[in-house]
Amino acid sequence: MKFNNDTLIFALGGLGEVGKNMYVVSHNSELIIVDAGVMFPESDLLGIDYVIPDFTYLKQNEKKIKGLIITHGHEDHIGGIPFLLQTVNIPVIYAPKQAAALIRKKLEERNINYKNIIVYEEKTKIKSKFFEIEFFRTTHSIPDSHGICINTPNGKIVMTGDFKFDMTPIGPMSNLHKMAEIGKSGVKLLMSDSTNALVEGMSISESIVDETLSDIFSSYVSNRIIIATFASNIYRLKHIIETCKKHKRKIALFGRSMDTSIEIAKECGYIKDKDIIITPDEANKLKPSEVCLLCTGSQGEPLAALSRIADGSHKQIKLLPNDVVIFSSSPIPGNGLSVGKTINKLYLKGVKVFTNTISAVHTSGHGAQEELKLMLRLINPEYFAPYHGEYRMLKSHTDLATLCGIPKNKTFILENGDVLVMNKDGIKKSGKVQASDIYVDGNRIGDIGSIVIKDRKLMSDNGIMAIIMNINFETKEMLGRPIISTRGFVVVNENEELIKEIEKKASETILNKLKSNAFNYNDLKSELISTLSPFLTNKTGRCPIILPIIMEIKNN
Repeated sequence: MKFNNDTLIFALGGLGEVGKNMYVVSHNSELIIVDAGVMFPESDLLGIDYVIPDFTYLKQNEKKIKGLIITHGHEDHIGGIPFLLQTVNIPVIYAPKQAAALIRKKLEERNINYKNIIVYEEKTKIKSKFFEIEFFRTTHSIPDSHGICINTPNGKIVMTGDFKFDMTPIGPMSNLHKMAEIGKSGVKLLMSDSTNALVEGMSISESIVDETLSDIFSSYVSNRIIIATFASNIYRLKHIIETCKKHKRKIALFGRSMDTSIEIAKECGYIKDKDIIITPDEANKLKPSEVCLLCTGSQGEPLAALSRIADGSHKQIKLLPNDVVIFSSSPIPGNGLSVGKTINKLYLKGVKVFTNTISAVHTSGHGAQEELKLMLRLINPEYFAPYHGEYRMLKSHTDLATLCGIPKNKTFILENGDVLVMNKDGIKKSGKVQASDIYVDGNRIGDIGSIVIKDRKLMSDNGIMAIIMNINFETKEMLGRPIISTRGFVVVNENEELIKEIEKKASETILNKLKSNAFNYNDLKSELISTLSPFLTNKTGRCPIILPIIMEIKNN
């Protein structure tokens, strides 16, 4: 794909989905990448740990890459970095302070030796032959979040990153003045966060959440308080620590990601009171009124701390009848069922539970419709392309842009891989680059395709059946009867009649095939599968994955 003196903009992830954000801006011999996130798998992706962007285009254009720029430190923006660095040579990573610390920790855990991480601030400017990049501060649920303005030979591109407009934030306010200045200077294309484009009005201020949490602490002074929240929401953690200090409570941390976040927040100077944090053993020795448990598991993850506490399987913490549990979070799409199960278990134990549907114990870090409109008005772009969201979110955000005066023919609802071509004449959609999903399963990256996922789904639904047979290939004889072994299909000892029928059917198929002149190993396997599949479906209503195992016996 060649476009002389045109600027190309496209996403390798983050469009039509929530997660794995990765965006590319290219001009002639230079290319910059914005964010490199992961997406956590839906329940149908059995055995998959992460979904990451396809780095094929970047590998093919490796020499053009000038650097990777990170907007903030959430997993859907930095989680893909270890996989990217193992695949593509990235000369430099620019990241704000909190994100840089999280990235270093992530690389250290994976034994990846990469030192060229440069911490940027809002006043930082990055220059190359074709690009000049500046930043503007945004408000989000993690410190040091920024939007990016990329000045190209064909005009300015603004990428907002994740943002909201909070007039009473816990941390610094969004820099509305700088946004307005960038807007006045003339912006060709705005790409803006669409996560909450379906939510009307304004998002709740973080200060309202703080007031609610403070009220709960004041109302339940004699109870032990357990709070589950996102470990990355440093401002929320900071306030919880300050509230505990005010109410003379110590804090015990549960969950690896919570430990890591607090450690990095201390390192970056966001949390300064270190004496308030105690060990779980120390917490068990204190009165309920003297302690607060801060834990992971706000999304109902089965192995997270709160889920194990609710199950009664946590080794260190057991629920008390007068405990107060606060879910200072809202379910990520797809997690509602697991969160509901955890809440039900807590209610069954008789504890008091606060959720976002009952009290204002959580607010989103993403702007609702009125905030998205404000961003559109401040930046005042000529063209608009929403990003960070599913199709319905992108569509709603585009409608908001039209209401804010951007002509419909100057808006784009894109898919991953769709290329926007920007030049002096304007912007148009033209061409596509490879941008598929890549699955990560343990240490395996990219070699797990849809067929493997389909097989895993079949096994989870219908089980697996192995047919083990001994065959003398020289005499074309079957030695003994086939041995049937199953997992997740039927219990052999309890279904002796069915197993005998399967053995008989398999024996007939094998003997018939051995008589044929064109006998070979693969044909026999295929014949067994094609014969037994409809037979098993007819008998049981289920069809397991059939695995023929042939043991070749030779004459002495």
